[in-house]
Amino acid sequence: MELDNRGYVWKDKVYQQIVNEFSLPEPSWEDLFADYINEFKNYCIPFPHLIEMLEDLKSKNYKLGIISNGFGQFQIDNIHALGIKEYFDVIFISEWEGIKKPDRRIFNRALKQLQVAPYECIFVGDHPENDVKAAQNVGMRGIWKRDAHWEAVKADYIVDDLLEIPLIIEKMNRTCVT
Repeated sequence: MELDNRGYVWKDKVYQQIVNEFSLPEPSWEDLFADYINEFKNYCIPFPHLIEMLEDLKSKNYKLGIISNGFGQFQIDNIHALGIKEYFDVIFISEWEGIKKPDRRIFNRALKQLQVAPYECIFVGDHPENDVKAAQNVGMRGIWKRDAHWEAVKADYIVDDLLEIPLIIEKMNRTCVT
């Protein structure tokens, strides 16, 4: 877990280091990496209430998008495995875009494709810099999905449960109207 840096170090590097540090003759780091690529989708677990939140937002005709750092096919396999692809109008994956969060260009591409202005958007993420601050830097509101590994995150809103997000959006909409 420490070598992995909570998913921010790609597994080829992690497995190479494990094999080297422990002088493992087998399996090779390549075999471990291939297993990870092929099997992770069978074990990925969504945050609680993910589907309920997505159904709620889609029922209200909100445009939804994903911006994800990572390798294209790997991320799409996970999105399919979680059963969430159908909820999204756009999906941007850093490998396929040639840029990754926190680069503002990937956010701007999503905004353009969704045909929305930054001030009309919120971005929900679990990384304080790559998600929340990066979204705020392009003019979106940043919602941080609280994670025990980070403290004192500066976000427009902080949630513990994804079901809080539709409530925040309703509150934001009431504030804009009055």
